[in-house]
Amino acid sequence: MARAVTAARIAVIGGGPAGLYAAALLRRDAPEREITLWERNAPDDTFGFGVVLSDETLGGIEHADPAVYAALRREFVRWDDIDVVHRGRRLRSGGHGFAALGRRRLLEILHARCQDLGVRLRFRAEAPPAAELARDHDLVIAADGVHSRTRTAHARHFRPTVTTHRCRYIWLSAPLALDAFRFEIAETEHGVMQLHGYPYAPDASTVIVEMREEVWRRAGFDRLDEAGTLKACGEIFSGVLGGAPLRSNRSAWTAFRTVTNERWSHGRTVLLGDAAHTAHFSIGSGTKLAVEDALSLARRLDDLGDVPAALAAYEAERRPVVASTQRAARASLEWFEELAMRRDQPPRRFAFDLLTRSRRVTHDNLRLRDPAFVAAVEEEAGIPPGTPPMFTPFRLRGLTLRNRVVVSAMDMYSAVDGVPGDFHLVHLGARALGGAGLVMTEMVCVSERGRITPGCTGLYAPAHEAAWRRVTDFVHGHPVPPGTAIGVQLGHSGRKGSTKFMWEGIDQPLEEGNWPVAGPSPLPYRPGVNQVPHALTVPELHRIRDEFAASAASAARAGFDLLELHCGHGYLLSSFISPLTNHRDDAYGGGLGARLAYPLEVFDAVREVWPAERPMTVRISATDWADGGVTADDAVVVARAFAEHGADAIDVSTGQVVPDERPAFGRSYQTPFAERIRREAGVPVIAVGLISSWDDVNSLILAGRADLCAVGRPHLYDPHWTLHAAADQGYTGPGVEWPAPYRAGSRKPPTGRRL
Repeated sequence: MARAVTAARIAVIGGGPAGLYAAALLRRDAPEREITLWERNAPDDTFGFGVVLSDETLGGIEHADPAVYAALRREFVRWDDIDVVHRGRRLRSGGHGFAALGRRRLLEILHARCQDLGVRLRFRAEAPPAAELARDHDLVIAADGVHSRTRTAHARHFRPTVTTHRCRYIWLSAPLALDAFRFEIAETEHGVMQLHGYPYAPDASTVIVEMREEVWRRAGFDRLDEAGTLKACGEIFSGVLGGAPLRSNRSAWTAFRTVTNERWSHGRTVLLGDAAHTAHFSIGSGTKLAVEDALSLARRLDDLGDVPAALAAYEAERRPVVASTQRAARASLEWFEELAMRRDQPPRRFAFDLLTRSRRVTHDNLRLRDPAFVAAVEEEAGIPPGTPPMFTPFRLRGLTLRNRVVVSAMDMYSAVDGVPGDFHLVHLGARALGGAGLVMTEMVCVSERGRITPGCTGLYAPAHEAAWRRVTDFVHGHPVPPGTAIGVQLGHSGRKGSTKFMWEGIDQPLEEGNWPVAGPSPLPYRPGVNQVPHALTVPELHRIRDEFAASAASAARAGFDLLELHCGHGYLLSSFISPLTNHRDDAYGGGLGARLAYPLEVFDAVREVWPAERPMTVRISATDWADGGVTADDAVVVARAFAEHGADAIDVSTGQVVPDERPAFGRSYQTPFAERIRREAGVPVIAVGLISSWDDVNSLILAGRADLCAVGRPHLYDPHWTLHAAADQGYTGPGVEWPAPYRAGSRKPPTGRRL
């Protein structure tokens, strides 16, 4: 018996690629379906000019609908190169592979396919509201774009968030065919502007002009009509246009808006394409996501035979893909938003930085596409041939690290009365044998009351110093030959102290044996859960400052090579910096300068006793990820202040200051904060935060986004992560050496059967 058709009557709101392609696929899969599509504009109305589709998307189209694929293939313009033009230099990278066609032609192909299949297309017709359509249709597909009326009408169910970004841009066209995807940077008297251009027909190219809002206003674009805009943009980018006139299609300056929704479906109504999500045009993803949404929805309806189940499966399948794309797109758009701070880089590094901005193109990936280009970038950066960037040395004061890998400071909660034991010797010793340039201790507490948990290590008693000397002696004596440095991170828990071990309940108070906690203000970490901290008096602050200094002197005697002052993650010094945790009205509270006063006072006291030839770093939270808290702008000021007081590098983390934070997690998600500090404060930085592959480390170092990369959890998974990174890349050299007893294992063992 034939299975009943799922969703026999379907309404589609919106005649863009998402709606048209979904209608075509659903009708083709079940010709008995009654599908009606409403589009408010005429069939030949369209905005923008060319669209780019990836090989992956085209493969999905070919598999799902060979007729559409064949029609598209006849229209495509293909090319492999990307040109980056900056300060008169044009640098070309090849091997990328693009396919594009005109947006109008794409719509014509989809119109024809829908008509051939019997989809009812109603142009120049406003669709009835989705709620009304849902009463007599089995499925309502809302593909009504970034300004979706459906999403707005049912905002209570979809719970959208629309974020407007800081650049203005305009879609234009030029009657010439570029031979590469072109990024052209113009430094004008008003500020930096950029052009994104690519061919979409044998005689036409898309041209997008973009700039920061304030640059746009200074240049007078807010006062120009369409003709004036075309003339001004043509003059600014005359080099790439070669005198060809720019064309408009009712084009208007706008600011990009990122759309997200907590839910993509409501009853029988589902969001598709830009109505559900947007991703910045600089990674060419809008049409790609729309087409892939349509493919997924059609497949799930066909597989599951039930509308609610199909909508849930569609969202489950697409949401992770879209989230990943949106993270990449956000990284890309923010790169262009902050273009001005990157413009002074050497030309090849600038081009490499641009090409890897979204983190989807990486050092290794780009080396496969265009090895000569990457080799030229590395040569410009002074990297010896055959040396991955991560295995180049880096000097901090009197300490030279043999490579750029740092084992992050990670709390182990395994000490007894503050004394590091055999566990710490094995834990830190194993990571030192593993090849990293620098191994950091966990946060070592400066007093008993400054501990986070009963299992935290300390440096406030003679037994602590002796136990740490045992660890540093091992690291300095091993591997053979030695080469790893070891650093100590000093801190005080502040209001986040007297809690359980992380695996028993992170930030949860002890059930018994609590000690009093303190902070700048009597504000508990979690009201009603954690203790109300004692507001420290000035004499008490001086005593804690002296405890930091005493611990630093002890750390020096214990043989540590580097000292890091922990001013992040909501611990004591961090809680002075954040306005969310510091409500004081004395000299240590108020504006950012006053809130920094005590952490700087502690830093100065530590620097005074710490040996002059040994470096000091400072870990900060570059944003609180919460309204009213520390911002990225503040972080630059904080970093600059510590650098002026003698910090040799800033370890740039984020958050963990307040429990209601809303971090934007993702691969290397904290790196942009580090990069901005590096470029604007002029101080070396350590990047942290979901840096999990050696390819990421190479990319960040070569692009100039970081000087060192702290890698945490991968070193818990694999203590020899750095050695294995060298083996995976076929590297042997001074940047990392296998310990003599381990050299027999320096090649990856064969797997599987070998004849």
